[in-house]
Amino acid sequence: MGLLRAAGVVYKPVEQLDLGPDSNEIYVEADIKAPRMGGLLAKIFAWILESRIFGALAFYILKRLNRVHKFISNATVEEPPMFVPLHPYVDLDEQEVIEIDSDASPAERVQQAMNCLPLTSENSLDAFKFSCFRRWTIADYSRAYRNGEITPLKIAERFIDAVHESSSRPLSIAFFINYDAEDILRQATESTLRYERGAPISALDGVPIAVKDEIDCSPYPTTGGTKWLHKVRPCTGDACCVARLRSCGAILVGKTNMHELGATPSGINPHYGPPRNPYDPSRISGGSSSGSAAVVCAGLCPAALGVDGGGSVRMPASLSGVVGFKPTFGRIPHSGVLPLNWTVGMVGVLAGTLEDAFIVYAAISGHLPSHEPTTLPPKIHFPLLNSTNPISNIKLAIYGEWFNDCNEEIRLCCSNAVQLLCERYNWKTVEVTIPELEVMRLAHYVTIGSECSTALSSHLENFRGRSEFGWDARVVVDIYGAFNSNEYIKAQKLRYRHMQIHNKIFAKADVIVTPTTGMTAYSISKNALKTGELDYVNGGTIIRYQIAGNFLGLPAITVPVGYDKAGLPIGLQFIGKPWSEPTLMHLAFAMQALCITDYRKPKVFYDILGKK
Repeated sequence: MGLLRAAGVVYKPVEQLDLGPDSNEIYVEADIKAPRMGGLLAKIFAWILESRIFGALAFYILKRLNRVHKFISNATVEEPPMFVPLHPYVDLDEQEVIEIDSDASPAERVQQAMNCLPLTSENSLDAFKFSCFRRWTIADYSRAYRNGEITPLKIAERFIDAVHESSSRPLSIAFFINYDAEDILRQATESTLRYERGAPISALDGVPIAVKDEIDCSPYPTTGGTKWLHKVRPCTGDACCVARLRSCGAILVGKTNMHELGATPSGINPHYGPPRNPYDPSRISGGSSSGSAAVVCAGLCPAALGVDGGGSVRMPASLSGVVGFKPTFGRIPHSGVLPLNWTVGMVGVLAGTLEDAFIVYAAISGHLPSHEPTTLPPKIHFPLLNSTNPISNIKLAIYGEWFNDCNEEIRLCCSNAVQLLCERYNWKTVEVTIPELEVMRLAHYVTIGSECSTALSSHLENFRGRSEFGWDARVVVDIYGAFNSNEYIKAQKLRYRHMQIHNKIFAKADVIVTPTTGMTAYSISKNALKTGELDYVNGGTIIRYQIAGNFLGLPAITVPVGYDKAGLPIGLQFIGKPWSEPTLMHLAFAMQALCITDYRKPKVFYDILGKK
């Protein structure tokens, strides 16, 4: 198709880019050319893509219409490729932090995290008469267990009853792909005995924690949301992050539902049902860590693990009204996680509060297994959230055209939240320009697609494996397989380029602040229930602010800041410098403190700790 070759962009050197507020760099909006497809249309599209006659033409048209040829395939990029977003450790001299012994055990790190939190009352559960909605925290569970008000075993029984009830609703919530009541009760019994002996392992002892079904956790298979992957890749033990939680005494309550192979941001799974949004069960909870977001939102667990390859922790956290935290690439071991996107994927935490995200992060972070690629091991610092001296002189970078590229309710809510934060702490906003954001989105898509296709290639040769896909995931994997080596290399050159651009932004500011998503949760279509759905337009709106965290390996966190007119949650995101997790947590904690009294109870909520 050489006669139809699209002209490619010639990228000028990064040094010539103006990143100031008056830059003439044009903000390029996403212009996604793909209709929403579900049901029969999704099947027809999959057949076209897999056709020997029409497949190649269809892929060519899709790439050209969606500007992959212009921005990636035929582009001229002078920068060298950067294949893995590893950042050399730099001591950032952050405010109000404490350095943690790198050899500390997970339980010791949990205790050190607890020591960094503001003091909480030791009163009984009956003493907590909240004037506003509040989720029970890890500290609440730990205190109730220590005071003998309730046992982990009783919590486990209530949890199992709640999960059973959730599947009996007119609209089944579909929180889990797998959970084993017998295993949950066994863990809870062991934890209860430890409390009876006065020897709990840590504050996480007996606390229910859920795990996305992309992460190995015994005794469950790891399906990745599919009906077949666990048959060819058996789970042989706990992932490193899960083993660390287990060593702290946490009760691992099962494998949460997810979008098949993490293919789209909707979270809808045709095999196991859609994990519905507890704020409105007719809507998505977001993907791909959809079940993890839903169980936290609904009060079943104070925290859950997810995997974030393209916003897959932060998007569902935002749409479901909880905290979502993705650390720096390399901060948390990735061993035992499905190797679907090894240079953009990262284990993350979803939690009801920033404090709980911090505690779980403390447990799972630390030295990486020796076989994983890394630079010198980074130091671990924890934020002193109990400090009486709030951090000062924080500069928040805002790219106005990008920040405002969302629906009006989100724009107003997030703008007001940033203004409130700056007024309360005397922090400053810095207007910047971040060029080529749409280019970065496409380069990330080429990267995550190529890596997923490569990871699945040996299985895709077996047509039976392909035929067991949901139709939406089948289309996505077909598209992933259409990227070539030239496009992958160009994408990695653009990764290096955007790393340099963001380094320049971080020379001006401490963090970048954005809305977390460009829209709130949308409705689940009936024809998506059996086939899944492809909705690249809404998907592109949801993922708009996520890419730098994954493609560049930057830490990022989302915190709830309000609701739209339909009562659906809105999140605000902070994107930080490499290794700046403590500063991000300080900012999220400050933002949470200003919004928490306005948090609303979801329509579906299980008060498994506080109920009588």
